[in-house]
Amino acid sequence: MASLYTMDIRNLKGVGEKRAAFFRKLGVTTVGALLRFYPRSYEDLSHPCEIAGAPVGQPCAVRARVVRQLAGTRIRGGMTLYKGIAYDGTSSFTLTFFNNPYVVSMLREGEGYIFYGRVTANFLKREMVAPEFYPADSCPAVRPVYRQTKGLSSRVIAGTVREALLLLPEPMKDPIPESLRSRYSLCPLRFAMENIHFPASMEAVETARRRLIFEELLILQLGLFLLKGKNRPPSRFQLRRDYTDEFFSLLPFSPTQAQRRAVREAMADLMGGSCMNRLIQGDVGSGKTAVAAALCYSVVKNGFQAALMAPTEILARQHFGVLSRLLEPAGIRVALLTGSIPAARRKTILSGMEDGTVGLTVGTHALFSKDVRFCRLGLVVTDEQHRFGVAQRAALSAKGSHPHLLVMSATPIPRTLALMIYGDLDLSVLDELPPGRREIKTYAVTSDKRGRVFSFLKKRLAEGRQCYIVCPAIEEGEGGVASVERYAEKLRSEWLRGFPVEVLHGRMKAREKEDVMRRFSSGEIGVLVSTTVVEVGVDVPNATVMVVENAERYGLSQLHQLRGRVGRGTHQSYCILISDVRSREALARLQIMCRTSNGFRIADEDLRLRGPGDFFGQRQHGLPSLKIADMTTDMEVMRQAQAAARSILEDDPALILPQHRGMRAEVKQLFQTMED
Repeated sequence: MASLYTMDIRNLKGVGEKRAAFFRKLGVTTVGALLRFYPRSYEDLSHPCEIAGAPVGQPCAVRARVVRQLAGTRIRGGMTLYKGIAYDGTSSFTLTFFNNPYVVSMLREGEGYIFYGRVTANFLKREMVAPEFYPADSCPAVRPVYRQTKGLSSRVIAGTVREALLLLPEPMKDPIPESLRSRYSLCPLRFAMENIHFPASMEAVETARRRLIFEELLILQLGLFLLKGKNRPPSRFQLRRDYTDEFFSLLPFSPTQAQRRAVREAMADLMGGSCMNRLIQGDVGSGKTAVAAALCYSVVKNGFQAALMAPTEILARQHFGVLSRLLEPAGIRVALLTGSIPAARRKTILSGMEDGTVGLTVGTHALFSKDVRFCRLGLVVTDEQHRFGVAQRAALSAKGSHPHLLVMSATPIPRTLALMIYGDLDLSVLDELPPGRREIKTYAVTSDKRGRVFSFLKKRLAEGRQCYIVCPAIEEGEGGVASVERYAEKLRSEWLRGFPVEVLHGRMKAREKEDVMRRFSSGEIGVLVSTTVVEVGVDVPNATVMVVENAERYGLSQLHQLRGRVGRGTHQSYCILISDVRSREALARLQIMCRTSNGFRIADEDLRLRGPGDFFGQRQHGLPSLKIADMTTDMEVMRQAQAAARSILEDDPALILPQHRGMRAEVKQLFQTMED
């Protein structure tokens, strides 16, 4: 099987350069990739029904004999209609095909077939339009249906898969040892590969699926556990003293129990013998920055340095403001390093980082620069972890000699999915908001209420408050989505005349965005019309209203992030979701936003409604994609796979025993694909 992973798909019978190009569109370039290109669904042909009993409008299999040969008739538009009659002994139905002259010779009068499609019916007749069909005496029990692309039908893909299966070696090595298969009731790999593509029955499909799901999750978990162990070399920056209580005494507020627990868990790592590799996951406003500050304080007080990396200059400046106010009175020098820092100032900062006089450096990707050198970098903190790839956080860590690593995310992720995505990290969850934080009142309205929305905004603006309005597109798009620029002009000239309105979007230069956010933060701008650039932005306590146009275009977690831009001050805040989409699912999603402000509950619903593939909008950087496992339905198998992975690595931490070499090869293959 190993060599099949790399064998070019053009080696298969019937696959030339043209067909190989179509397969590449589906992400299939090798024989191994084709064998792992699993069917998206199946047609069950094993229990054909009678014509009279066929469910109307639903896919079904029907056994019948062609009793009137198909004949073609020219119709309007240059099309040819082919019609015939099939009979099952008691009832008949019409077979209809469009522009398919081959069907005349393929369906012979007097022969029996299994037809698969949707039956339509009226008072006069029953009909099946363009059904799939097979000779009755050689019909498969179950037919696989593959994801297709133009030029490559499901039937052609199935034929190519058959050719690939012929190349499977005999006997076939199974990466999962027989003892493990027996413990978890798993079928052998050959049975799984043959029956996931061409099953003998739907029961065989389930048997094969469970085996392949278990294997996929087991290999991923083994890889992540090995990665976690690999990233835990002995620490050169083991802290000797815990300064947490001293830091908490500097705060103008009392930390929550969740913050205290997260700091305690991380300090245990910092004072242990191995490098910390921990994720702090918390809802919007749960106080992750204070947790990071507490750890930076203890690290610097122990004689080491810390670095905090944010995804945008706006967020880096916000962190710098908060941390410098907190730490500099305690004698810790804090520096800001971004791409826009003037050369002379940058030179001074770099010198302080290299000689150790700068205790904490806050920055953006500028921290990766070649001329950046630390004296004793003991702790690396990355904020908004889902925006950084594995390689990026590794690049910053490489600035030191195995420093401790803390990653923070304000994107609530269901714990089950977090175990998968951040499987190489230990997890601390901030599931408690600071006392006194008001709940943001959330409303979902249709566009015919927009006039009332703007009247409400005028009242808030007249009181001296500020507001965000988020639009989903910069330019005119499908469905008449308003552009940010045109929308803002409408606000200035009609809806909110007399109030200062500015725009913010991703196509603006960094300096322009910085200037707009600075003026919004200082109160010069009353209304900020923006794309989701504000999802991670400056803390503006005076902003009390978030309006989201075409709210159905966003995932729940993204809407929750946008809502979190308001409610930062003492005033009551509001989130207004405008949408005219009336689908049941869209309405259900918006109502969830109105019912709860708990980010973790919202994340669970988001995962349930959209599935893990769309959870982040785009695939998580640095992680292999799942071919068959589904995080919404296969959690029990995942738990079993995690337990199996832990048990295997307890006995064989490097997977070097003979019975584990197959799994080691699969782990290597999976993570090599990930790096590519």
